[in-house]
Amino acid sequence: MTQTPEPSPDGPAARADGGDALLQMTGIVKRFPGVLALGGVDLDVRAGEVHCLLGQNGAGKSTLIKVLSASYQPDEGEIRWEGEPVRLTTPVAAMKRGISTIYQELDLVPGLTVTENVFLGHELATAGFSRRAEATQRVRAILARLGHSEVDPNRLVGDLSPAGQQIVSMARALSHDTRLLILDEPSAVLDQEEVDNLFRVVRGLTAEGVAIIYISHRLEEIRQIGDRITVLKDGRTVATGLSVAETPTSELITLMTGREIEYVFPERPATRPSQDAAPVLEASGLSGDRFHDVDLRVHAGEIVGLAGLVGSGRSEILETIYGARRSTTGTVTINGRRLRGGSVRAAVAAGVGLAPEERKSQGLLLDQAVYRNVTISSLGRFSKASFLDSGAERRAAEELTRSLDVRPAGVDRPVRNLSGGNQQKVVLARWLLRDCKVLLLDEPTRGVDVGARSEIYNLVRRLADEGVAVVVVSSEVEEVLGLSDRVLVISEGAVVHEGPATEIDESKVLDLVMEGEVA
Repeated sequence: MTQTPEPSPDGPAARADGGDALLQMTGIVKRFPGVLALGGVDLDVRAGEVHCLLGQNGAGKSTLIKVLSASYQPDEGEIRWEGEPVRLTTPVAAMKRGISTIYQELDLVPGLTVTENVFLGHELATAGFSRRAEATQRVRAILARLGHSEVDPNRLVGDLSPAGQQIVSMARALSHDTRLLILDEPSAVLDQEEVDNLFRVVRGLTAEGVAIIYISHRLEEIRQIGDRITVLKDGRTVATGLSVAETPTSELITLMTGREIEYVFPERPATRPSQDAAPVLEASGLSGDRFHDVDLRVHAGEIVGLAGLVGSGRSEILETIYGARRSTTGTVTINGRRLRGGSVRAAVAAGVGLAPEERKSQGLLLDQAVYRNVTISSLGRFSKASFLDSGAERRAAEELTRSLDVRPAGVDRPVRNLSGGNQQKVVLARWLLRDCKVLLLDEPTRGVDVGARSEIYNLVRRLADEGVAVVVVSSEVEEVLGLSDRVLVISEGAVVHEGPATEIDESKVLDLVMEGEVA
């Protein structure tokens, strides 16, 4: 299914239609033991266009870009670069062709400076002596090209914001004379202002003729930045060359999922928990890093959402309740019993579970098997005479992962090999096994496709219906309002609004977080 966009006299699509394909991938196949990751993928990308790659988690997007960046070698198929067949044997060979990839988890070294990160692996040197002044000058020029002259080349990367670190990753890509830049979920940790700036940078690069492959689960972003679309499903191309402007969202969702599905939330229960009843979770006068004087009450069977901008203190509130951070003032109680501050062990023992914002670095043991990631917080129940019953672990994990439809099936495979949505299901399975009383969800659908989102929403509502007290943090206001029973709006670390989710809309939330006025 191929559709060619009509030229526009002043838009990026006009650039995209202006020449032959820079990159052509035809019939790409990649197999792993027991898994056909790519079963025949076709993709062509033109110089100066933003080509959006869509698909559910597990559709093969990550495998495809790893083939293109030469981290994996294809088992079948052909890659052409400027019309000529090529074999990209190593990531260095791909970079020499001008292919650079910026992954969702940025591969920067926090303890090195911006300049050192940009030229890491291809340092400027003569006879073993580093040309630091020249390197710094080149980095300044690249940052100016990206419109970010304010970034200090001598500053440690670890001191930069997520948006600043992303700019450094782009600068490193451009230090290789990049002609094709692959962006994997680039907006995942950015607020709206930073996303707008990212788009400005992308448009500047495409104006210079750089081709962009843009991967995102946020369809509204695709509408803003994309020219053409390729859709993957189950490791195969189901549509390519679709015009962003001419393809309805409903068609894209149907192509990705194989069925019609909308961005819908599970129905709220007819009766809400009484606010006069004793809460399961209560935080009183809680203050800490980036937030102050927060009062939060969550009852059994209730979902409470925290809405606010990135950096407003939302995640820090959850981490403090969980004991990963120490509060400076205030108390946290579970069923009336006060928690010892700064102790994850005490929080977990009291029945608190956390699905963290950065699940790969904070919530998962990536090289461990799925079953061990599920059981890690409940190992006591599988211990006999100081020995772990791994068979019982596997059986428990198999039952849970089957009920959550974790794909591909099999609890012995490393969790690293699962897609983002299925990794999130593994984190939730951990707390289902633990029978937690309070579940804290920080960005529960980040990097999760539209089909898996609905599954996670239904799971969260099911847990609430079974009596779990749930707190949800999300950068997507629509998600907070659609999933929650009550909403707290956070601005600059303070609660500026609290009330039923049905009595506030997205525009009001945005007004509150921008103005910071208590309502």
